[in-house]
Amino acid sequence: MQAELDALESKLAQLVQLTRHLREKNHHLRQELDQALSQSRQCHDKIDSVKSRLERLLAQLPEE
Repeated sequence: MQAELDALESKLAQLVQLTRHLREKNHHLRQELDQALSQSRQCHDKIDSVKSRLERLLAQLPEE
């Protein structure tokens, strides 16, 4: 009976350790995702800005 309890305790300790590790990894991945989304928004903003500037320049070109 004691051996079974010891084995169960060991498995429970492994589960707790794995859960902590996965929580840390999940937190890290969420931070990376936030950074990637922020960079994506910045890129879209730059693209929109460049698009507007190009449209203004094209509007200024004389038509042939």
